[in-house]
Amino acid sequence: MKYFIGLLFALTFTPSLALPTHAQSVVDESGYIKAYKRMGWTKTEFNKRSIALKDILSGGPSKDGIPPIDNPIFKPIAEVKEIAAREPVVGFSINGDARAYPLRVLTWHEIVNDNVGGKPVTITYCPLCNAAIVFDRTLDGKVLDFGTTGLLRNSDLVMYDRQTESWWQQFTGTSIVGSMMGKQLKVLPARLESYANFKKRFPKGKVLVPNNNGMRDYGRNPYANYDSAVRPFLYSGSMPKGIKPMERVVAFKVNGEMKVYGLPLLAKKGKISQDTFTIEWKAGQASALDTSIISKGRDVGNIIVQAKNGGKWEDIAYDVTFAFVVHAFYPKAKFIH
Repeated sequence: MKYFIGLLFALTFTPSLALPTHAQSVVDESGYIKAYKRMGWTKTEFNKRSIALKDILSGGPSKDGIPPIDNPIFKPIAEVKEIAAREPVVGFSINGDARAYPLRVLTWHEIVNDNVGGKPVTITYCPLCNAAIVFDRTLDGKVLDFGTTGLLRNSDLVMYDRQTESWWQQFTGTSIVGSMMGKQLKVLPARLESYANFKKRFPKGKVLVPNNNGMRDYGRNPYANYDSAVRPFLYSGSMPKGIKPMERVVAFKVNGEMKVYGLPLLAKKGKISQDTFTIEWKAGQASALDTSIISKGRDVGNIIVQAKNGGKWEDIAYDVTFAFVVHAFYPKAKFIH
């Protein structure tokens, strides 16, 4: 499979040590703990975990083998020429500070630790789930810095914080292993949008650029054809019923309730409005997981999700992901498609 080959060879990964396999009987999971400690996870408190370690798989890289960006570099929009209008970016703005994080960069780094408008934040992207999520990285009065474990659960990125080396599930923002187990990061509203849309909204905004242009093949998609895969990669859980596992959906919470709408339905209707929320779809954004060149990917459109706050419509956090991802982490969620 092309996306599998890209995943293994397009990145410069350090091979990780072998973990016990699912076929082995590890009742107390001590074998997993010993293996992880040999990998260098000596600070992680494995006795505190909310999940079974057997459900975590190696994605290939070692700790920070997919290198997060800790000192991001930005350029004004006027100076950025290499990004196509329809390329996807994570658009985030707070306190008058607007920044675009192109998926051409995030695909290769997955995590950016940043400070936007005076607020410490972490911008994350898991390609295998197409999950672009922005977190407030201040928790209990302390600022956390995040890195990549090189591990996956339900095909989703498992992050870690450098302060305690606890492990965090990217899709939910919840710590699943370590001293921070059970802690929840706050998700901040952001848009996964075309570069053209971001420029229109914030003509004086800034754009993340690589610290080293030669470090990765920025603009290329190492997961070519993943969009058209029949089944997800490195996922062994149950599949959602009545909807294809790789169908893109828009997932968000309103009053604590998960709402999930199929992207084809939204593309057909253009807009869906309820008393408490509204979703709008407009063409013009390329998929980052289709063709080998991101800017040439199929059109998956732009999504805006808003909810009423004091009588005004405001952006809320949402995710454009795959149906299997929502089902894996929110098995009771209902799909409207």
